[in-house]
Amino acid sequence: MTSASPSVHAPQAAILECSDITKSFGGVPVLRGITLNLEPGTVTALAGENGAGKSTLMKIVSGQYSADSGDVTVQGTHLAPGNPRDAVRHGVAIVPQELASIEDMTVYENLFVGRELKRGPFLNRKAMIDEARETLSAFDVAITPTARMGSLPVGLRQIVEIVKAARTGAQVVMLDEPTSAISEREVEGLYGIVRRLRDHGVAMVYTTHKMAEIRAIADRVVVLRDGGLILDEPLTNVTDDDIVTAMIGRELDALFPARVDPKAEAVLEVRDLQVDGASRPVSFSVRSGEILGLAGLVGAGRTELLEAIFGARHTSSGEIVVRGRTVKRNSPAAAIADGMAMVPEDRKISGVVLSMSVLDNGSLPRLSAFSVAGWLRGKARTTAVSDVMKSVRLRSSGLSQQVGTLSGGNQQKVVLARWLTGDVNVLLLDEPTRGVDVGARSEIYRIITEFAEAGMAVVMASSDMPEIIGLSHRAFVMRDGALVGELDRDALDHPAVQESVFRMATALDGPQHPESPSTPTAGDRPQSPEAAS
Repeated sequence: MTSASPSVHAPQAAILECSDITKSFGGVPVLRGITLNLEPGTVTALAGENGAGKSTLMKIVSGQYSADSGDVTVQGTHLAPGNPRDAVRHGVAIVPQELASIEDMTVYENLFVGRELKRGPFLNRKAMIDEARETLSAFDVAITPTARMGSLPVGLRQIVEIVKAARTGAQVVMLDEPTSAISEREVEGLYGIVRRLRDHGVAMVYTTHKMAEIRAIADRVVVLRDGGLILDEPLTNVTDDDIVTAMIGRELDALFPARVDPKAEAVLEVRDLQVDGASRPVSFSVRSGEILGLAGLVGAGRTELLEAIFGARHTSSGEIVVRGRTVKRNSPAAAIADGMAMVPEDRKISGVVLSMSVLDNGSLPRLSAFSVAGWLRGKARTTAVSDVMKSVRLRSSGLSQQVGTLSGGNQQKVVLARWLTGDVNVLLLDEPTRGVDVGARSEIYRIITEFAEAGMAVVMASSDMPEIIGLSHRAFVMRDGALVGELDRDALDHPAVQESVFRMATALDGPQHPESPSTPTAGDRPQSPEAAS
């Protein structure tokens, strides 16, 4: 992601003021006296762990909730509590994480819904299409106004929702976790829209827990923790460590647990595995207790490799061996039988069934182990799932709680823990902390490390370089489905490791192979860009 310098401006009168906002649910305090002002032409990053109160504060400002006490004013006018229409009337708009667009309608119909242009008693569709095209063009967005909304990727639908808020004259626009479900390319488009609105004097609120996003887009950062306002500073005044410490209440150094050295025994061996679409075969091994990281750019083939090892993506040749036993390729059932577990990138689509309970999700991968002649062994299933959920310290009201009502971090714990109802030799992790706040990440890192200590071979694909560096014993860099560089622990500790990974991932250092002497392997350190040039 590219970053832009935050706008520099003289302090202006606040366009929106929150004064001593409190809110409780069921007697549990969620917001504790929040006072916050927003200036026009600024982007405020609102950060905090899941449950810190970010979404509740935004819903109070947008009129979806009523505060127990306190006031929200826009340019000196008090907003009616719990009245979304009053908030919209005074120029306050929110784009929620779960988009409210009408997918069966066109883009222009979504932009004008509730404010349609008419010619007499009839809709003036031509005028709406023309105005929609002009509005989208002004934001440098190449979207056809007559396209069906549901046909657009999530990132473009999100941009349409933001443009819709802007064209209704919103002076305050709040974005709730806007990049949680979009690609890096779409993120750049989103940044462009946010910057244009900021430059037009709109006060933007951008909730996120990603340091890179805060640095890329924000002028100021506000951190909530346990319903209280912990930090409110210009971005230039704080470090990433300051922000994370404010979010989780402890130093950043405590985020990654200590690693235990792996054993000599190879648990997973991948031999000349040719994944469909990859530029060449892949070979590597992972030892008992080892965490192997897979780094690279979007589209490098990390997900495809994990899916191929698990049998969910076709391979045309090669061998996969687990503890000396050859695993049938292209068969997830065979992979599971030989002790493989897979945690997919998108837990909401491929990881859990959100409408099902913790108990049902926890037993899904191994239903046959809890069944006799088609009948579930209720007690055995409940005991097994209960034990593994306790082992990952799942925070829930019980096994009957619907997974969709859990926080992102606890949903991910369910995805991880459900495999532990049987033996696991190899754990394949694809973006294990995507959509998870910093505090929950720390717990998931601890769980992954404990799995490795128990003797599993862990292969982890991640686009988060600090995650690769902080957790891995060793890492490969991927490009075009192939392994193009290997970094041992010394190399990962090198100050220039991120630059080195980028050079390998983009071929700036020329073609490399893990077995070639030019690639950083055990005992070598990656060259810095200066040394390589």
